[in-house]
Amino acid sequence: MKLAGWGNWPVADVRLGQLRYADEAPARLAEAPSLIARGNGRAYGDAALNPELTLSMRGLSRVRVFDRSEGRITVEAGALLSDLLPVLIRAGWFVPVTPGTKFVTIGGMAAADVHGKNHHGAGSFAHYVDALELLTADGQTLICTPWDNAELFAATLGGMGLTGVILSVTFRLQPIETTWMRQETLACSDLDSVMAAFEESGDWTYSVAWIDCLASGGDLGRSLLYRAEHARPDELAHARRSDPLALPRRHELAVPFYLPGMALNGMTVRAFNAWYYRRNAARAGTSLVDLDSYFYPLDAIGEWNRIYGRGGFAQHQSVLPLDQARNALGAMLERIAGAGSGSFLTVLKRLGPGRSGLSFPLEGYTLALDFPVNARNHALLDELDTIVEAHGGRIYLAKDARAGRSVIEAGYPEIESFRALRAQSGARARMESLMSRRLGL
Repeated sequence: MKLAGWGNWPVADVRLGQLRYADEAPARLAEAPSLIARGNGRAYGDAALNPELTLSMRGLSRVRVFDRSEGRITVEAGALLSDLLPVLIRAGWFVPVTPGTKFVTIGGMAAADVHGKNHHGAGSFAHYVDALELLTADGQTLICTPWDNAELFAATLGGMGLTGVILSVTFRLQPIETTWMRQETLACSDLDSVMAAFEESGDWTYSVAWIDCLASGGDLGRSLLYRAEHARPDELAHARRSDPLALPRRHELAVPFYLPGMALNGMTVRAFNAWYYRRNAARAGTSLVDLDSYFYPLDAIGEWNRIYGRGGFAQHQSVLPLDQARNALGAMLERIAGAGSGSFLTVLKRLGPGRSGLSFPLEGYTLALDFPVNARNHALLDELDTIVEAHGGRIYLAKDARAGRSVIEAGYPEIESFRALRAQSGARARMESLMSRRLGL
């Protein structure tokens, strides 16, 4: 069948297999020369595509153990975070790190070592994983922990499925008292002011900014920063205090078809960005919002990837080291504004210290941008890669579909060690994706 990632590009002809039980995994491995595990298809590019066998993990979705008193859970890799959250929340728990969508699998969260709006203080998902059950290239099933099979454990967290097939994940949770967030919105007039606001918000648990990437001149980098804390019951209205862990109720919309390619262009994005900034800057201040609205705003729009048209889109998410971030971000935003090909969704976050291997975060700032796929934007993305590489940054593999080896190898100094581990374990010949082939991983 034809299959793509969330960006709807590239599209590949693949053989799609299904995994329902962990003990079936060795037989699936023997069916093809190589394979890659696939969760819910929310990697944006080619990280979960293999023509020989793309193995869907969605059937492997059971909760094995949930210790409600200690806040620790073991769940199969194909379980969706969206299905898990209602169970956790009603028991007074939340995931310690969450990406910007809940429609991801737990195995995918581990494979991408996802980060969230709290990375500056909490780190990435890997910091909370206690154990992985992993099918290796030779057909064995290993339990990997920080103490047993430790090298494989570390490489798998962020390894994009290239060390083996993750079958289950054991991780720790964080307690919450309500399903509400105390959010403060800050209107920042330019790039310097939003970066200063991030630095001043270091004691806030969560922070994220939307940037008007087409603003230029004195308005370059104008932003809205949203910082937040989990609300306490005494901060809620009296009507909500009787059930402070009531699940959020949202009216979801959906994009019913692919929009015409001309719908998103410099003019429409510029008009939207100007309206969005003015509207929300006027509402700056403190408010209570539900968990979904703060962590997963785009999940309220089903199939939102269709707004980019049938040709799909490419996301460019990079992280720039702290001492290089201001110059690099300024250069990137100036180039984007000059090209007039604005990103409809542009997000800036402050990250804390990172991990080893292919884990994406490093201490600095991460900028995420979405562009419709066309020749003009490909050229722009190549220029952005050049800026990232020149300033010691790196590209997020879970979002990438087109970067070249140079920028990836420069950004991940431990890539040769990762390649060596894959070769030694036999995974380099058996666990492959179009991304691993493109980048020689």
